Amino acid sequence: MDRRVNISRSPDARTPFAEQFRDFLRRNLNWFLIAGLALLLIQDIFGTHGVLAMRRSLEQAASMQKQIDELNEENQRLQDNVKSLKSDPTAIERIAREEMGLARPGEFVFKTQPDSADPKQAPASTPSNQKRPSQ
Repeated sequence: MDRRVNISRSPDARTPFAEQFRDFLRRNLNWFLIAGLALLLIQDIFGTHGVLAMRRSLEQAASMQKQIDELNEENQRLQDNVKSLKSDPTAIERIAREEMGLARPGEFVFKTQPDSADPKQAPASTPSNQKRPSQ
């Protein structure tokens, strides 16, 4: 005896899981697409390589370029100064007179103390090679 039951698809019969899942996806496909698009958009704006991170990187790059330009200008000034010190006798003489207190033979150097009433020109400390008056 062969017992076969003929199950016909009636409105009461249960559909298999795969078919139910397919129906669910068809009904909600638009919502899944909208949610996926929203997630991608959020990632594109706030993510590691998003728009905000790119702006931050561009600002940092501009700041670094500004520092590089300033350092290049300072470097050029220093190179010009070194070149003038190596070749320009007037620059060498100026430094010898102003910073080292040297004079040509026959010249006298007079050093004066600024007024003590003017605080801008008061010496910060007395040089060690000057003698203090004894009391």
